Amino acid sequence: MGGNPLVSIIIPTYNSAGTLRRTLDSIAGQTYDNIEVIVVDKGSSDSTVEIAESFGVRVLLVRVRERSEQKNLGAREARGDYLYFVDSDFILEPRVVEEAVSKCELEGYDAVLIHNTSDPTISFWARVRKFERDFYIGDRVNVAVRFMRREVFFSVGGFDESLVAGEDYDLHNRIVEAGYRIGEILSREVHIGEPRTLLDVAKKHFYYGRTIGRFIAKNGRRGVAQISPVRPSYLRNWRRFLEDPVITIGFVVYQTVRYSSAAAGLLAGSIEAGARRLRRANANR
Repeated sequence: MGGNPLVSIIIPTYNSAGTLRRTLDSIAGQTYDNIEVIVVDKGSSDSTVEIAESFGVRVLLVRVRERSEQKNLGAREARGDYLYFVDSDFILEPRVVEEAVSKCELEGYDAVLIHNTSDPTISFWARVRKFERDFYIGDRVNVAVRFMRREVFFSVGGFDESLVAGEDYDLHNRIVEAGYRIGEILSREVHIGEPRTLLDVAKKHFYYGRTIGRFIAKNGRRGVAQISPVRPSYLRNWRRFLEDPVITIGFVVYQTVRYSSAAAGLLAGSIEAGARRLRRANANR
């Protein structure tokens, strides 16, 4: 490959006007300049598309249900030697792409882990999320590769479009199982789409909980470990819980709401799936 390989950054969007401009600004500010950006929009009713077009990036308007399909479509349209999947509510530190390319080109890695943290200025719950996310620095379980060689992505089949929750973990697990070399860089992504209230947390995790059963069924013990409320990274960093009691209490509250909402969603999804099976059985009589 060598030289100055093209990196395709693929951004799935849906009513992302509140954050997309900052995401695209951070990409425009990268120290690496051989980048194409593909925004894959699934029918936004706000100014998402107009914002994307104002940056001169390629915009694909698609009719799909979930982001796995968006990302796969973007990957198929991409021309890059490397694919980098960035959500529309993340901003990138300036050297992210440069460091990721160097990690692969100079050190021979096939994919790169980029730590994502949270913007703590958004809300108290964003501070809690940053507290949690930063436990995962150096973790090899509760992480998901977003930057990879093009051939790696397609060799493992891309994103599983039947998954709504855990699709990033699922892709990562298949890359690991295939034996590809995964490196890490120092520069980070920063999540700016953080929850402002506990109701936001509950709604999000209820939605994901409805379909998380598919992810668990496919990924087995590793999948369970990736979504478990008890994680080795917490134990390794237990002293941090003593440093800020207020954030620690917030962490316990956040996790309680998060997992109880996901459990309620899982129960609702199971009931709905059972009802669909019953209707089909009755229809076939």
